[in-house]
Amino acid sequence: MSIKCLIVDDEPLAINVIKNYLQQIEGYELIKTFSNAVDALNFLKTASVDVIFLDINMPVLDGLNFIKSLKNPPILIITTAYDEFAVETYELDVLDYLLKPIEFSRLMQALNKVERRLNSNNKDIANTSLSKSRPHLFIKIDKKKMKKIYLDEILIIECLKDYLKIYTTNGKHIIHSTLSDFTELLPEKDFIRIHRSYTIALNKIDVVEGNSIEIEGMRYTIGRSYLEKAKKKILTKTA
Repeated sequence: MSIKCLIVDDEPLAINVIKNYLQQIEGYELIKTFSNAVDALNFLKTASVDVIFLDINMPVLDGLNFIKSLKNPPILIITTAYDEFAVETYELDVLDYLLKPIEFSRLMQALNKVERRLNSNNKDIANTSLSKSRPHLFIKIDKKKMKKIYLDEILIIECLKDYLKIYTTNGKHIIHSTLSDFTELLPEKDFIRIHRSYTIALNKIDVVEGNSIEIEGMRYTIGRSYLEKAKKKILTKTA
């Protein structure tokens, strides 16, 4: 089952950017695009979608009032050139706020949030395809290429200044990101940061000894400021 999307934006170029991005990603279906919020509002009276990519500055009905007009809003992602509306939109339960020009990697971060939200909402529905799918992320491994990695294959994420080295059961990948930002994308129940340089998968730990853990024969030290919380969570997870 695909994730149904709607784009509402009065800039044709902005619509095309998101449209082209979505076409490259499995599991997403662009249902319709609108250049004004009034037409989108009328469409939603008889149709439903999972995600709306929404501009703010539009004629007749702006994005914020459009959101307030929705009785049962789907997941909302703002796409705008202006940052001053961020606080107000989060008060309206907007999932993410993307500033134009939108990069593919930034859109992928938003879509990872979408999948986590949908999986969370549907976790008790046995027949949903989303709950049965393997959780994954797309990472940018070069200027044009995005690679899917499954969360259950991640072993360790190591910080290398402005880059990360992601160790998986199928190899290593280097990406441009901070450890804090990447760790936030991971489910807290399955991963934990143990050091300013390491985030690890809890179920991949083979040995816990003193202030260190071992994964696949490699030993990693738990930072002093992380020690108490990390050991408690590790031992609870593995008990």
